[in-house]
Amino acid sequence: MTIYVDGNAAHDGNGTKELPFRRINEAARVALPGDEISVAPGTYREYVNPVYPGTEEKRIVYKSEKPLGAVITGAEVVKGWEKHRGNVWVTRVKNSVFGTYNPYTTLVYGDWYFATPNKHTGCVWLNDTALYEALSIEECAEANVYECSWDPENSRRKWYAEQDAAKDETVIYANFGGADPNRENVEITVRRECFMPEKEGVGYITVRGFNINKAATTWAPPAAYQDGMISPHWSKGWIIEDCEIWGSKCAGICVGRYYDPENSNFYTTKHVKSPTQMERDSVCRGQYYGWLKEKIGGHIIRRNNIHHCEQGGIIGRMGGVFSIIEDNHIHHINNMMELGGAEIAGIKMHAAIDVIMRRNHIHHCTMGIWCDWEAQGTRISQNLLHDNERPSFAKQLKGGMTCQDIFVEVGHGPTLIDNNILLSDVSLRIATQGVAMVHNLCAGSFTMVGEGTTWRYTPYHMPHRTEVMGFMTILHGDDRFYNNIFIQKWPSEDLVLVNETNPDDKQVENRKVGTYCFDEYPTYDEWISQFDIEETYPNMMKHESAHFAHLPVWIDGNAYFQGATGWKNEKNAFTDNSGKVYVDVVETNGSYYLDTNIYDVLKNFKADMISTGTLGKAFEPQQKFENPDGTPITFNADFLGNHRGSEVIPGPFATGDAAKAKLY
Repeated sequence: MTIYVDGNAAHDGNGTKELPFRRINEAARVALPGDEISVAPGTYREYVNPVYPGTEEKRIVYKSEKPLGAVITGAEVVKGWEKHRGNVWVTRVKNSVFGTYNPYTTLVYGDWYFATPNKHTGCVWLNDTALYEALSIEECAEANVYECSWDPENSRRKWYAEQDAAKDETVIYANFGGADPNRENVEITVRRECFMPEKEGVGYITVRGFNINKAATTWAPPAAYQDGMISPHWSKGWIIEDCEIWGSKCAGICVGRYYDPENSNFYTTKHVKSPTQMERDSVCRGQYYGWLKEKIGGHIIRRNNIHHCEQGGIIGRMGGVFSIIEDNHIHHINNMMELGGAEIAGIKMHAAIDVIMRRNHIHHCTMGIWCDWEAQGTRISQNLLHDNERPSFAKQLKGGMTCQDIFVEVGHGPTLIDNNILLSDVSLRIATQGVAMVHNLCAGSFTMVGEGTTWRYTPYHMPHRTEVMGFMTILHGDDRFYNNIFIQKWPSEDLVLVNETNPDDKQVENRKVGTYCFDEYPTYDEWISQFDIEETYPNMMKHESAHFAHLPVWIDGNAYFQGATGWKNEKNAFTDNSGKVYVDVVETNGSYYLDTNIYDVLKNFKADMISTGTLGKAFEPQQKFENPDGTPITFNADFLGNHRGSEVIPGPFATGDAAKAKLY
């Protein structure tokens, strides 16, 4: 059955084509498996709370009748602004507008939040552009540039809110930079979410073609309840496609955790257990709360334009397992730089078990893709990432994260990164093990090789399942680098960040490109020789030091340009330091192309065809680098899907001519 919604209808109806509902949530209360909700163009200022799940055979489909014509927003228009002084205006909002959740008294804060907790979940918008939150009326009036912003001129526009308890009102002051708010479109975020079931287990829903924007979402750390503007909320089988999703204070799309009252921001509220321990608890408690392949995950997120969210574009702990994230354009994430902590990226997922992230275009984000804990069976393939680096004019936020295209952290693998173009100044932050990089183009460095983890005992799982197989700290190594191109595009000097309150406390990050940083890691033959395989009755403590030493690495068939340096034990490598090689991504009429002469210089250098058999198994889970269904992979398709034949060259393209094609 088709249920019709039209916010511009003359009056409330019954969901028929002749008498449509005026609100999407009216349809959401009655839609049953197999129903389609057709939503006419218009702005829907409401929270959509689906009640009934679909089934795998009969999904419930929410469809914008015109692509992006139906707008679901968490914001309300505010009129009646009065001049306060200078460019500062003031308005009053009755707190009854907010219901039980006031975004102007709710701070962005929780576990793994490192910046000063002085920003609220609310926001003021001028013509769809967010204003920056000030800490006082005086700061509003001064309208100074916020030094950490990636958009400094716009950061002069500011807002500040305070409470009038006697009148039960929120008083909002705003500097619109000379604009008259009574003549412009001024909105404030009011609702916490836009489209999310209040109940868990409301699965098999499709959301297609909506513009979803401006919600007062909360900080979404991994050991807490996680919300986003749109979220499946601990269920299975959602499809979110062809939407524009933007303007979230924290997460745009959340495929994250259930609410567990015994483990929600436990460290922040009680302090008595470390946040890392609470994450271990979260994983194990998840089994009790139904974290199984048959019940959770398996979502598809595709062809969405996700931008201008301040925590992340796609966020999730555990709830996104077995999902596909493909063909999305994710950009301008955390550019206001008001928020800082360990949950910020274009895509930030904990436990991305058997998650495929492919053909996404990710740029101008604090981080591109961050796979934290349990990146097991994760495949990151055919993505274009660039400009995921802090502009030189922007000051590093205290408590903010440094930038990179991909960050894989404290996991045991197998994590497969293949056929990607990584053009930011850091290609991979690798505080982890069990990673295979195959046929990538890397213009940036590796950082955190062999560090950044301490004694972090993290779980690994039964292959292609969520059930925990074991826990182990990160030994580093167990990595493979085959047939990649490395080029020193950016300056090779270390990045040094100094703690303002303690100048002796410095954070140093490598910016020299190549695999040389694995020079001290053993080959497989060197590593296995420690274990006396033929000894019949070994002393159980004899191998303790080897059990906690670095694991071996496998590196071969890579090409190095412009000073990029290879591993000392690499047998078949190509090196060119002529100073004549260049690479960049250029935009022409909305399309993106690669501008490079690498393949002219590489000429006749050949490498081997790589497959699941070449890569072996990740050490701790004893799992192959393979497809989620357990079938093997042969890397005979390139970035564009072109076939690689018998003449294999390094990098993400089968031939040099393919590198000239449109990327996105």
